[in-house]
Amino acid sequence: MAEKGVTAGKLASNVQKKLTRAQEKVLQKLGKADETKDVAFEEGVINFNKQLVEGSKLQKDLRAYLAAVKAMQESSKRLQDCLVDMYEPEWNGKEDVDSIVEDTDLLWTDFHQKLVDHALISMDTYLGQFPDIKARIAKRDRKLVDFDSARHHFASLQKGKKKDEVKMAKPVSLLEKAAPGWAQGILSAHHVAQTNLSRNQVTAEEELGRAQKVFEEINVDLQEELPSLWNSRVGFYVNTFQSVAGLEEKFHREMGKLNQNLNDCLTKLEDDNQTGVKPQEAANHSLSPAGGSAPAIPKSPSKADAPAGGNLLDMDMDSLQPAASPGGVATSPASQVTSWDAWEADTTVAAATTAGTDSNPAPPAVPEAGASNGSPEAAEMPPGFLFKVMAMHDYVANDSDELEMKAGEVVLVVSFDNPEEQDDGWLMGLKEAHWLQSKDASPKGVFPENFTQRL
Repeated sequence: MAEKGVTAGKLASNVQKKLTRAQEKVLQKLGKADETKDVAFEEGVINFNKQLVEGSKLQKDLRAYLAAVKAMQESSKRLQDCLVDMYEPEWNGKEDVDSIVEDTDLLWTDFHQKLVDHALISMDTYLGQFPDIKARIAKRDRKLVDFDSARHHFASLQKGKKKDEVKMAKPVSLLEKAAPGWAQGILSAHHVAQTNLSRNQVTAEEELGRAQKVFEEINVDLQEELPSLWNSRVGFYVNTFQSVAGLEEKFHREMGKLNQNLNDCLTKLEDDNQTGVKPQEAANHSLSPAGGSAPAIPKSPSKADAPAGGNLLDMDMDSLQPAASPGGVATSPASQVTSWDAWEADTTVAAATTAGTDSNPAPPAVPEAGASNGSPEAAEMPPGFLFKVMAMHDYVANDSDELEMKAGEVVLVVSFDNPEEQDDGWLMGLKEAHWLQSKDASPKGVFPENFTQRL
């Protein structure tokens, strides 16, 4: 029963405080009671609210960023798992690819965890202090209303006591002179009223002192904490974004290394695929002509389609021998038009200068390798020189052994070091301009014959 009585008394006291505060706020709004103002503190509260809003937004965006990192990790894992599933066990670099994919996922996991440790947890700690301070600001506002109410109540009692003293002063003095005995009752009542008024005034004064003490204690603490909290935001923002930037820089640097390793593995696989591991899947040479349409690039035995399951050693090389042109120069179907036109031009010139009336004159023979025919220019040609051609179209080299040409450039055709390496429709040569300048035959390379015209 005693506990219930205490609880009921406390509840009644709280209700009375709320009513008193409500009345005081109404009087203040109506202008019938003055309100204690602290401009500096109010500015501190404005900054506090702004800091709370900004911090909450940063926390929300940081959580969204972490969610995006996790989603990117999952997407990256699914994509690379697909690569692992498609990468056949017998392919070059299978173990390396598996290891790179595993390390990539671990790097994503480590990046996410470090963002949580060095940014999100710090963010949560920073914002964790705001609810307590916000509650104390609200409590200060309530205690300020209590202080103002007690101050007004005490002032009201003082004012009432002075009025009563003025009203009773003259009547009492007249009663004492006219009828001292009869006036004693009225005087006693007056003294009782004055005593009660004094007692209430003392109580109000004590209540005012307590209210002022409680208010000032919480007010002093907040006056110190709010400016300090406001200034702390600079260092916190610096640390947070430096952590994120540093972690991102390290993550992308390490991820770049893994991506480079993966690219190297795939490049080796591509090289194996093009150099004989699976010749039936090797790509033909490609070109990018400067303008107009260019003839198709001829296929060589090393770049042609091979029988399924076979390799170049299993192919019938006789079937791949080039057909002889009228001039005795080997040509491919793709290059036959150009070679034939060149032969007709040669035979026309030869017919005009050759004695006799033979209707089928033989085309001029192709000079043998290194033949100079007594010409000083020919004597300075590179070893194995055969003849000159002019590029009719641009040709972009795809492999390191190919010669890149621009339309109009003159190329010195030379023999292959190993005749068995010559592919149908392809010639070996080097640019005449380079030879004349450096007399160096090392930068020679193969090129498609039907991209040129013989000079």
